[in-house]
Amino acid sequence: MTTPTIRISEIIGGGYNDFWNCTSRYRVLKGGKASKKSSTTALNFIFRLMKYQNSNLLVVRRVMNTHRDSTFAQLSWAQTRLGVSHLWSNTVSPMEMCFLPTGQKILFRGFDDVMKLASATVSSGVLNFVWIEEAFEIEREADFDKLDLSVPRGKMPEGLFKQTTLTFNPWSASHWLKSRFFDKESADVTTFSTNYKTNEFLDSTDLAVFKRMSETNRRKYEVAGLGNWGISEGLVFENFETAALDIPKDELYAWKDFFGLDYGYSNDPTAFIAFKVNPIRREIYVYDEFYKKRMLNRDIADEIIRKGYAKERIRADCAEPKSNEDLRRMGISRIKPSQKGKDSILHGIAEINEYKIFVHPACVNTLRELSNYVYEDKPTDGGKKLPADHDNHLCDAMRYAFCDVKFFKPQRETEQIKSPYKSGIFSSDFK
Repeated sequence: MTTPTIRISEIIGGGYNDFWNCTSRYRVLKGGKASKKSSTTALNFIFRLMKYQNSNLLVVRRVMNTHRDSTFAQLSWAQTRLGVSHLWSNTVSPMEMCFLPTGQKILFRGFDDVMKLASATVSSGVLNFVWIEEAFEIEREADFDKLDLSVPRGKMPEGLFKQTTLTFNPWSASHWLKSRFFDKESADVTTFSTNYKTNEFLDSTDLAVFKRMSETNRRKYEVAGLGNWGISEGLVFENFETAALDIPKDELYAWKDFFGLDYGYSNDPTAFIAFKVNPIRREIYVYDEFYKKRMLNRDIADEIIRKGYAKERIRADCAEPKSNEDLRRMGISRIKPSQKGKDSILHGIAEINEYKIFVHPACVNTLRELSNYVYEDKPTDGGKKLPADHDNHLCDAMRYAFCDVKFFKPQRETEQIKSPYKSGIFSSDFK
């Protein structure tokens, strides 16, 4: 019986030789969609841990619960692709991977639990490798510095080296990743840029997606296709940032929840958004979303029910009255059509732009849309610039729901000012 020979070069393909062999302290990879960056990184780390005895890996994302369907799945796939899955034990509680012959570990952490992040340790060898996937989600450079001072740490045994790998889509040129790693040369930093053209495993249907993107949405193609830095000029919403807000109990009276839904199916996703609004401080906090293609109305209703929003007032696209009625019959009883009229899009955008927008890091599709939602280059015959009608599904859903914000007048329980909600003025239509 012979052992089959696996050729690594055939598995990873071309375009990543320098990245694969890089030993710089910081290995920074920006790339477009389908550029093989995450799959190649996963393959590289499984290979490295098996090659370098006593090495261990810490995998980090902005939010811990996003690992399971991304980095954990990618590293599991890499084990299978390399034909070594029988040598690894993978568990989700706790979420970690163990190389059985030596006890080396792959640990998973999130920036949303700083204490666990800083205290990550291994019992065998040293924690010398760090992989920050979707590093663009790390809004503040100071957060990265905290991790960088904690892991990797200590003197390395002979033959090992410290390295932090960052992989991401470069949605905005104003992000600290660009100024930190790409705008100036450093002996301990090596940067890489890749795109779908380096992925020889794509078929004709995959390539057609990028061809269509290049023709219909050049801005998105520059980033998601070619892996170039996104340009912030011309954004519809500029006043937003990533944050997980912790609202004090004594301030909850000033916040109210709002919910929006934009329908899609085959070409466009169905987009649902949940956010809080504080009209006193002029702040919006987006804290939940779902965003998926080919959802039937039953699927949409099930997801809304699963998330616990079935009894909430939800503003949905008024162009789909049949879908709205379907959802009502499925238990989404308070769904209401959006309000549309002359210049309703521009008016809605103008109202939202009076607020500061905070987006929970788990709402990655909202962050991506806000980073990519721009005005058309050419004005209309009336001289107005309209937002481009693509990659705006969650933005539309937020605009639908925002029309109800004007009815919310925060009042403390102790205040004696008569409330329109208590008086019943809006009792049949708004709570």
